[in-house]
Amino acid sequence: MTDALAAGTVRLADRNVPRLGYGAMRLPGPGVWGPPRDRDEALAVLRRAVELGIRVIDTAWYYGDDVANELIAAALRPYPDDLVLVTKLGGARRPDASWYPAVSDAELRAGCERDLRVLGLDSVPVVHLRWMGGESVDGVTFADALGTMLDLRAAGKIQRIGLSNVTLEQLEQALAVTEVASVSNQYGPTMRDDQPVLDRCAAEGIPYLPFFPLVSGPGVSGDDRLAEVAGRYGVSPAQAAIAWLLQRSPVMLPIPGTSRVAHLEENVAAAGLRLDDKDLALLDG
Repeated sequence: MTDALAAGTVRLADRNVPRLGYGAMRLPGPGVWGPPRDRDEALAVLRRAVELGIRVIDTAWYYGDDVANELIAAALRPYPDDLVLVTKLGGARRPDASWYPAVSDAELRAGCERDLRVLGLDSVPVVHLRWMGGESVDGVTFADALGTMLDLRAAGKIQRIGLSNVTLEQLEQALAVTEVASVSNQYGPTMRDDQPVLDRCAAEGIPYLPFFPLVSGPGVSGDDRLAEVAGRYGVSPAQAAIAWLLQRSPVMLPIPGTSRVAHLEENVAAAGLRLDDKDLALLDG
């Protein structure tokens, strides 16, 4: 069976990793909240991902809360030496499972401690600062939050700083004071507003992890062009979308998520799919 290495590699966290990762957001229960519907299947997904060569797993303590991280630790500890865990700080959940930005110094530090405790790490390989506000959130600016991230790195709590849900201006602001390990923004066949950020990442060699790549815009399944291309290759629209992403940029590192082993294997199979120029042009149109 095709494994993740068929996608090629990109440099992340001082390692060459396959350009196909896994996003753990779908492991918790409905609404990314509470325990999974099938814990054994969730654990099997994580183990199978590693077996298939995936070496980048994206997660966050507020997936659950703590559910995704707990499953990762239960399934994969002791972690393979070449596995890169990528977490996120900057969000949180209310008791009703609603989301809110949490970017104060205290909130970012508390989130980092939760990552370390639940994942069983002394230091997180890559941590994304996820920005969920405008110019500021409750008086906290992007620069303030980035300053906390720099302090956490200096203290050895995190090894490398990434960014999530940021603008080109925020990326430039971060690059002025630190290296950026990776960027994770929304991007997909039907949602390409973030192209300037992707282009900047490509110029700097920064891995770009698109989130919601398969459900952006009106939805992959409803995109006639994507369905047309998928039909020509005998694959699902989701597989065609992954192939399109991988051919879109050499720094692209898709992180499609799933809670089912069969779906994971389908996603990984797309690592070996190459769309021809005609189909790329159709999807690019």
